Amino acid sequence: MGSDKAFLPWGQGTLLSHALKLASTVAPQVRIVGDKEKFAGFGTVIEDVYAERGPLGGIHAALSTTVTQDNLMLAVDLPMLEPRFLEYLLAQAREAQAMVTVPLAAGGYQPLTAVYRNEFAAICEQSLREGRNKIDPLFAKVKTRVIQAEELAQAGFSQEMFRNLNTLEDFERANLIRS
Repeated sequence: MGSDKAFLPWGQGTLLSHALKLASTVAPQVRIVGDKEKFAGFGTVIEDVYAERGPLGGIHAALSTTVTQDNLMLAVDLPMLEPRFLEYLLAQAREAQAMVTVPLAAGGYQPLTAVYRNEFAAICEQSLREGRNKIDPLFAKVKTRVIQAEELAQAGFSQEMFRNLNTLEDFERANLIRS
C-alpha cells in the first residue's frame, strides 16, 4: 500500500474511523489493537503481547484484556461490511455458544471478521508460545461455528464484503464500488 491502511481516506474519515463506527453499531466498547503511539488519539488501544506475530497476536492481545464473553474482531481493511452483517454474526455466535464463530467465504476463513469467546485467549497463548502464528488451525481444536458461504447468501449477504484492501488497486476498486 505504501502507507498505513488505517489512515487511508474513506467516506468522511479514514478506514480506521469507519471501522470504529461500524463496530460501535453492535458493541458498547470498541478497542483498537495496535501501536499506542500511533492510535491513542482514536480510542482505547491494546498493544500486542507477542509483537510481530500477525493476526493471532492481535486476537490474543484483545482477548487477554477483556471480560466480555463474546468479542467481535474486525479488520480495518474490510470497509464493505455492514452493520446488519455484524448483528447477524453476533446472533449466530450467541446461538451457537461456540468458542469461535467465523465465516467461511471469499475463498477461506475470515478470522478478522469473527466472534471469539474470551477463553480463546488461552488457546492463542499456547500457540504463540509454541511459535505457531496461524489462526485457522486453532479452529479445529475448539468448538467452532463456521458460517458457510451458502448461509451468508441465504441471509442476503454478498461475499464481496470480505474483500480486503491489500493493494492500492483494491482500495481504488472499493472506492468505485462504493460510489
